[in-house]
Formats: sequence, C-alpha cells, structure tokens
Amino acid sequence: MRIVHLVLAPRLSGAEVLAKDLAIHQQKGGETVAVASLTPAHDDFMALKAELVANGVQCLFPERMYGRFGKLWNLYRTIHGFRADVLFAHATIPAFYARTMPLAVPVVYVMHSATNDFERSLFRRVERLLSRRARAVIAVSPSNIDDYVGAVGRHPAMTLIPNGVDMSRFGMRTRAHAADGAQIVQIGRYTSVKNQLSTVHAFQQVVERVSDARLLLCGVIEDPAYHAAVRDLVEKLGLAGRVSLHGPRADVAELLFSSNVFAMPSRSEGHSIAFLEALASGVPVVASTIRPFSFAADFPGVHLCDPDDTKAYADALVLALSEPRSHRPLGGLTLADTAARYLAVAREVTRPMPRAAPV
Repeated sequence: MRIVHLVLAPRLSGAEVLAKDLAIHQQKGGETVAVASLTPAHDDFMALKAELVANGVQCLFPERMYGRFGKLWNLYRTIHGFRADVLFAHATIPAFYARTMPLAVPVVYVMHSATNDFERSLFRRVERLLSRRARAVIAVSPSNIDDYVGAVGRHPAMTLIPNGVDMSRFGMRTRAHAADGAQIVQIGRYTSVKNQLSTVHAFQQVVERVSDARLLLCGVIEDPAYHAAVRDLVEKLGLAGRVSLHGPRADVAELLFSSNVFAMPSRSEGHSIAFLEALASGVPVVASTIRPFSFAADFPGVHLCDPDDTKAYADALVLALSEPRSHRPLGGLTLADTAARYLAVAREVTRPMPRAAPV
C-alpha cells in the first residue's frame, strides 16, 4: 500500500513527530510511505528528515513557500505523482487542502488540535462543506470527538486512536543518568495554552526550598510575544541564572533521561506526545488536571494539580524532585499499537466501494 502522511509544516511538534514515527513504522512493515507538507520544512526538522530518508520514507516537502492556490497545485502534483492509495491529513488545515483537491485518493482527517478548531466560524463552515469528503476521521482524544460532533455533526466513519510512544526510544532505561542536582524540564510550544508562565511562577517558590533546582524550557516558538513574556518574567523574578530557555530540541529522549522532573501545566491538550514520552521514560511528572491527562492520575510518580494555584504547583514540583523513576503501564499507548490501528483504517478506506444492487 502507498501511504502519504500530510502535515502543514515539518517541525518539532506533536502531530509532525507522530507522522514521522508512523511513516517509519509503516515503511519497516512493508508499505511504501511518504511524508508530505504544505510548506517547507523548518530547520529544526532536519534531523528528523534525515531519519525518514535513512529508513526509506520519501520526504515530499516544497522548496519554497506558496500562496493558497500554489499550495493546492503543488499538493495535487505531489499526491498524483506519488500515486498514493491513502492520504492521512494530520490536523485541520492540511485536511482542508487535501479534500479540496480533485483526486480519488481516500483522505483520512486526523484531529490533533489541543483546542477546539471549530470555535472559528470559518472553520465550522468549511468543515461542514468538506466533512463527507473524508473517508474517515481519526480523533486522538475524546474531546476532539466532542468538538467535532458539537460543531459539525457525527461523521459516519469516526474513530478514536490515541497517540502512541516509541518504547524503543523512550522506554525506561535500566540505568538512567539523571542530571546532577534537580532539573525540571518542560517541553512544548511557546504559546499560552502550554502555560510556561505558570511554571516560572511556581519555580520561584521551588528555588526557595531546593537550593540546586534548575528549570529548562524548550519548544517551537509559535507565539514570539508569549516567548518574550516568559523571558521577561524570568528576568523580573531574578531567575536568569536558574532558568534556561531553548527553542525546539530533537534530543527529547536524552532531555527526559537527564532531568529529574517533567512539567506539563497545559491549559488544554489533544493527546500529548510529550506527556506519553515522559510517562514512558519513568521520570516523575507534574501536570495539570485536564481531561487528557486524567488516565495517568493513578500512575506512580504522576502528580496532577491546578497550575494556576502557584503554591500547589510548587509543592508538587518539590515533591516530585524527591521521587525516583517509575515503571508505568502503557499498554495500548505504544507506537506499535497506534500504527496497527492506522493501518487498519487505511485498509478499510481503500476497500472497493460496494456497487449498488441493480434495480
């Protein structure tokens, strides 16, 4: 089977990393797979692109930025030239473009959004027009289904497939080399929904109780103004010597294994890849009490709290810094589990459509 995974922009973010992992897993399983995009790859994606190429996955990324119609024409030529049997469109905007093209290839819309895309009236109207052009809709979390049904209506082929983690990279190691001291790491896009500001506020209280505590923040700078606000708060609170702000990092596994606590105070999420990676690594986790994290509430070393309660957040971080790594049950949430379910959807949507019975 010839499979295309379409993303908006190849970058170090959850949907794009999942598409990369699925593509490699499916290619190793004997399928012919490509990852395509609407816009050129970000510089931070080059290591992942090399990984795709090394595993035989084709990278169909435009060399320059196109306008709206240029994106459509380039995508049409790309999918037609690859002779795809099925196209997985990861996220809402790629799914819009994929279903606008006059191609017979079945399109599967994968909903990754951490927020409700259909709160925007334009997106609601477009999705209502294009909904049945998707042969299937995959939601990565129950909230995605709720958002879609509430705004568009129930799709006849909608299924829930949680994201999965690559246990070969993130599974707990026998001898993890934790950093000297007490390092807290938060990995996520710089945007208000990821809530780095709350982490900085809580960290101010942590350093009063843990003398060698350090905080590492890294991720795609999606909102430059928010990134600047985080940097300014660090300076204002006198934490510049304790807090490091980085952009996106490709060495996430090593970051998790060299840190003592993983923080994720998100205000909303789809089904976070970073959260799964942290769970798999065994590192103590402090996260917000939102619905997508609730499945891990009883896992060892996982603390869910309200990050807007600065004292409660700081208390949870201090407690987590004193805890060892933990083995956690992730059955059904591995990359192999997720890839098998995507392949089952691909086989279902590529079956010949039943012919109507003669009158």
